[in-house]
Amino acid sequence: MKQVIVIYGAPSDRAHFDRHYEATHVPLVRKMPHLLDFHYSKGPVQSSAPDPAPHLVATMSYGSEADLAASLESPEGKAAVADVANFASGGVTILTVTI
Repeated sequence: MKQVIVIYGAPSDRAHFDRHYEATHVPLVRKMPHLLDFHYSKGPVQSSAPDPAPHLVATMSYGSEADLAASLESPEGKAAVADVANFASGGVTILTVTI
């Protein structure tokens, strides 16, 4: 199983980030094929790293590397990836792990 962990840095406009993430980005992600599970943090993120703490953390699970690749290459996956530039002004770190 593959898990993608997306860590969003503190945006310049938190209210805009939150509105866009909930109203636009989440529906795009949920349409991605082969997606087994999707969760994202609610409220402040605590981190052992120096400030600033991440604003939001999301996790997506896929059954295999092939499923993840197919999901990202799909029109729905490309739309979700392209949308990140519309709200993630604080930067994004993406981790992909095998579980």
